[in-house]
Amino acid sequence: MLGYDSKAARTVWTVVVVLALVYLVYLVRFTMFVFVLALLFAHLLSPVVNLIDRFLPNRRTPTRTPALALVYIMIVGAVVLLGIEFGSVAAGQARALAQSFPPAIKEAVTDWRSSHTGSDSLDALKQKAMDGVQSKLAELVSALPSASMRIVAAASNLIYVVIIPVLAFLFLKDSDVLRKNILDLVADGQRRALVDDVIADIHVLLARYMRALVVLSAAAFTAYGIFFTIMGVPYGVLLAAMGGMLEFIPMIGPMVAGVTVLMVTGMATGHWVAVVIFLIAYRMLQDYILSPHLMERGVAIHPLLVLFGVFAGAEIAGIAGTFLSVPVMAVARIVYVRVRKALTARVTTEGVGV
Repeated sequence: MLGYDSKAARTVWTVVVVLALVYLVYLVRFTMFVFVLALLFAHLLSPVVNLIDRFLPNRRTPTRTPALALVYIMIVGAVVLLGIEFGSVAAGQARALAQSFPPAIKEAVTDWRSSHTGSDSLDALKQKAMDGVQSKLAELVSALPSASMRIVAAASNLIYVVIIPVLAFLFLKDSDVLRKNILDLVADGQRRALVDDVIADIHVLLARYMRALVVLSAAAFTAYGIFFTIMGVPYGVLLAAMGGMLEFIPMIGPMVAGVTVLMVTGMATGHWVAVVIFLIAYRMLQDYILSPHLMERGVAIHPLLVLFGVFAGAEIAGIAGTFLSVPVMAVARIVYVRVRKALTARVTTEGVGV
């Protein structure tokens, strides 16, 4: 007769519940993405809010609402200023690039054909290859303005402009209450202490990660802008802005930015060697000095895991998945390390007690 194993039944039930929760999260992944963006935005603002709050006069009822209001006013002013200074310039350069670059590609291909002559069959093969390259380059460059407009349209969506800052405001305002409510779900003892430690580690991790991304993006924009100004690149603001934004996509973003910068600046100025040297030098500076210093050990993940997470995230959730791949893996690493330490300490304690 088949027996009933209560332990096995509980294990199966737990697995079913976890799978059901994962499937539910997948169904509401867009809403989850919005809340995660708001949470990351809140962690980005948290150090600034805490700094301003320390300088405000003491109040009988401690609250961070005045500091939050001041920070949001500064953010709105900065966004408006940057939009006036760079937004219109970048849009104009995107239109100019779409109009002028395809003829430049055609002229470069014609010059290459005239300087590389050989047998008829070889010339036909070269011509076919160059026609394909010319067509793909023209399509890519022509798509830049439309892609930029799609990005602007997405950014102007009510969800991204209003809902995310509002959610971030609530996260920051009620962070202590939310933390207490989470801890109240766990009974007092070692598990509660473990959950508290995990929450504290995740808070530090996300704040450090968002700070690093913003600094790396600003560094890329500044470095590209200075180099393009020195080289006299006619689309400097557009390319610098693109390079800065793509820093938010791990590994793949900087690679795409580098290829695009090399293609556009090389065709526009002809200084291929200088562009390659600059890109290699800047990547070495950022990958071996800036990024390790900003990320530190808490966010450090092996490049193979980063690549796996980026590609897996892209398959699951597109660009959103690539953006969230590194913080998700870093959070999973924190949970694993904390749980392993807790289990090790428990085993050690039980061994000493015996």
